Amino acid sequence: MAPARPGAFHPLRVAEVTRLTDDSVAITLIVPPELRAAYRYSPGQHLTVRHAMDGTEIRRTYSICAPVTEPGSPRNLRVGVRLVAGGVFSTYAFKELRPGDVLEVAPPIGRFVLDPAPGHYAAVVGGSGITPVLSIVSTLLAEEPTARFCLVRSDRTTASTMFLEEVADLKDRWPDRFQLVSVLSREEQQAGLASGRLDEERLTALLPALLPVEEIDRWFLCGPYGLVRSAGRALRGLGVGRRRVHQEIFHVDEGTDAVPTTPVPSGSAGPARSSLTATLDGRSGSWPVGEGETLLDAVLRNRPDAPYACKGGVCGTCRARLVSGEVRMDRNFALEPEELASGHVLACQSRPLTERVELDFDR
Repeated sequence: MAPARPGAFHPLRVAEVTRLTDDSVAITLIVPPELRAAYRYSPGQHLTVRHAMDGTEIRRTYSICAPVTEPGSPRNLRVGVRLVAGGVFSTYAFKELRPGDVLEVAPPIGRFVLDPAPGHYAAVVGGSGITPVLSIVSTLLAEEPTARFCLVRSDRTTASTMFLEEVADLKDRWPDRFQLVSVLSREEQQAGLASGRLDEERLTALLPALLPVEEIDRWFLCGPYGLVRSAGRALRGLGVGRRRVHQEIFHVDEGTDAVPTTPVPSGSAGPARSSLTATLDGRSGSWPVGEGETLLDAVLRNRPDAPYACKGGVCGTCRARLVSGEVRMDRNFALEPEELASGHVLACQSRPLTERVELDFDR
């Protein structure tokens, strides 16, 4: 079977819904034999879930938390879901979803990954940011006998800590190769670090005391925007090159401004009329872009199978290559500088600055 493209959804049956904390669950999905090749994943990737609620289609992305241990393709997929205040799907998953129910799920995507290799690695995660890193570290330790990993995790309280037992098991199985440092922001610990937020100042002092920062092969930062930004600034201040740092943001507060990455001034006005040519799954089409529309909106009017999830510039699902023309991106929390330099944009945040724009979702 040829690999399924990011926009293709398939019905997967729920095998298990496991309560992790008072506000989070792990969902295990069954992958039928005919789809296992399409749902093969790298540690750190995520799934896009599509579900209809009261006649409205909802899409959410959730990281796979299970290690890649099967020699072939996965029989099951496991994701972690945290209950979000006002979150329509997370509330449904937490309160109503049951084994036997069916969810529409697209094949795994994402570039926040680590293929097992010898080396010394580290991660700074907050809250549900543990989910993809759990897949990364558990796969690495099982598959690469010489690799080491340091995990610095921040949670509100012990009771709110997702995958507490799974992480503890890693420490028990590989005590010489897995270093765990836990920080609670709202609860005092009997041993270990003092409680409080992991801000830039604290991380700048903490990380060199824990491990040889300059010798870490790759860093993984995952969680809410504030923590990821603080950790990234701390590492830059400690002399860590950007190419060794990989990040994935799980949550951005409303009103937060992304670091400017658009290659043209954000105040530039677009043309009165513009057209978009887009290639998706090997098929191309050209359509007008309506006033105030993003390029993703224009594509979806004509190709509802176009890949997207959050529409907020965070998940990166709608990533596409800008083949020609110029665009302005309103926000970007997903693309790395190298991806911007190679011409990639987020279709959900891109608006035309030229009369003709061409995107390629297949590159």
